[in-house]
Amino acid sequence: MQQSRQLAEREIAALETQLIEAKKAELRNYVTLARAAFYSVYAAATPSDRAAKTRVTQILAAMTYGTDGYFYVYDYEGTNLVAPLQTELITRNWQGLADSAGTPVVDRLIEEARKGGGYHTYLWKKPSTGEEALMISYTGGLQDWQWAVGTGVFLDDVLASVAAARAQTEARVRSTFLWIAIITLGALLLVFLPGLALNISERRLADNKLKALTQRVFDTQEEERGRVARELHDSISQLLVAIRYALELAKRRMAAGDTAAVESLDKGISGLNGAIQEVRRISRDLRPGLLDDLGLGPAIQALTENFAARTGIEVEFETVVFRNRLDQDAKIALYRIAQEALTNVERHAGAQRVTVNLRGHRRGALMRIADDGNGIGEVTSSPESAGMGLRNMAERIEHLGGTLRVMSSSSGTVIEAQVPLSHMLHPEDAREASA
Repeated sequence: MQQSRQLAEREIAALETQLIEAKKAELRNYVTLARAAFYSVYAAATPSDRAAKTRVTQILAAMTYGTDGYFYVYDYEGTNLVAPLQTELITRNWQGLADSAGTPVVDRLIEEARKGGGYHTYLWKKPSTGEEALMISYTGGLQDWQWAVGTGVFLDDVLASVAAARAQTEARVRSTFLWIAIITLGALLLVFLPGLALNISERRLADNKLKALTQRVFDTQEEERGRVARELHDSISQLLVAIRYALELAKRRMAAGDTAAVESLDKGISGLNGAIQEVRRISRDLRPGLLDDLGLGPAIQALTENFAARTGIEVEFETVVFRNRLDQDAKIALYRIAQEALTNVERHAGAQRVTVNLRGHRRGALMRIADDGNGIGEVTSSPESAGMGLRNMAERIEHLGGTLRVMSSSSGTVIEAQVPLSHMLHPEDAREASA
């Protein structure tokens, strides 16, 4: 029983790590988007430009999100310059501030900003309730102005998910051992074979519950990606588009006057266009609309085209039209496997050419990704001995009841993911899914 609890705690710790890493990535994206929104003003200003500093604080003060999300700014002396949802902090010096547990807050934020950027976890009052809760923040530095700029998110949902998972695991462990005791008693009262059959049935039930828990982790990741994609599109992207239109209007009004001002506006418009494209790219990577609208084939084709354009690696994509015949779980799994495989090619393979083949057959569907790179070392058909990326692929395909084969040598790597026929929809169901 103790070993089962230890295994469950390791699973829960892995779940907590995944959720926190997702929060960190979300924070980093928020700060990157905010920096893109004001960078043209900052880049063109001198360290003593009061008008530019005022403009930047106005931009950041307007960029709130959700119920408790906002961007803060402290100068390196500890004075707060921006806190739109907690205005009582503004213009006051908070050097030496610590939370109720004694953890330094503002001094640590400034320290991370001086180093170029970093994360910090501490207790902070929620603007919506005034109650203290655990927060993780990311802070970057504007070194020319001696400013620390960042934002944070509260970890209530992460802590709640971990607590729920721990409670479910404890209940499952107790239930499992209760059934084992009942089965053992039944074996003593009756005969050995019926007791053995019941024990095997319980083990299968426990395996199914473990697979269901794994799927819930994947579902949580997909829901989080979808939420972040919607938030980026509905808030930050619209704000940047509005600023771009305002700058274009100012450009037309000033075109007959100050040439230097027009040039500065041109740079601002260009920077905003880049930020808008970055928002769209992040949104597309988190949850590609093509996957839901047109199906797996067009989504992977767009993925390969973007990969080729970004990396310069030649990609050949072949497929047979699926007509949305795969169910949702299979489409998501194969798309994420293709994403992971192309990321590995870009980072590690040193390849010049990649081929991606996606087709259906009598036993289900098969996706084959091959490159002409330098291989990935000692890898057999079992990917569990390889890196985290291959293990993620194996877990996704194993949940579908399929198989994943990895074949690598000094002349390249081949990854084959096969989905069983049970995940192919009936033609009528496929038409309803695409309608």
